[in-house]
Amino acid sequence: MTAVITGTFDPITVGHEDIINRASKLFDKVVVVVTDNTEKKNLLTDGIRFESVKAVFEDNTKVEVTRLKGLVSEFVKSIGGVIVRGVRGTIDFDYEKMLSDINRELEGVDTVLIPARKEYAFISSTFVRDLIIYGRPIDKYVPEKALKFIKNEAD
Repeated sequence: MTAVITGTFDPITVGHEDIINRASKLFDKVVVVVTDNTEKKNLLTDGIRFESVKAVFEDNTKVEVTRLKGLVSEFVKSIGGVIVRGVRGTIDFDYEKMLSDINRELEGVDTVLIPARKEYAFISSTFVRDLIIYGRPIDKYVPEKALKFIKNEAD
């Protein structure tokens, strides 16, 4: 079965990396979809976000990184997959449960939730963006292979 994990990855964090790697051990294939969120103003360009995620998983043959225009649930249904989401706590869980219900109603697509490891539960892209904006180090929170893309863009 194929898992589909979506995100703006602005930027990708070690928490994202961990969820995707764990999903790649549970599923035959993981498709990571770098999306746009019209409700957010991205710090990094579409190209940088896509290339940085691709670089992080270049050695994992079970992970494919792509872009998508349109509804994720339609794409997931078309490939017979499931949506996989990481959750850091109860607020994430409640939100993802609501989205899961919508995706099941619209397309009959299931969602699998993977709890974040304790050491990553406080890390979010918003947190990392704030560190970047204020010139603070991000090395502990961003995968090493993504750092060069992010640092070049932020400079």
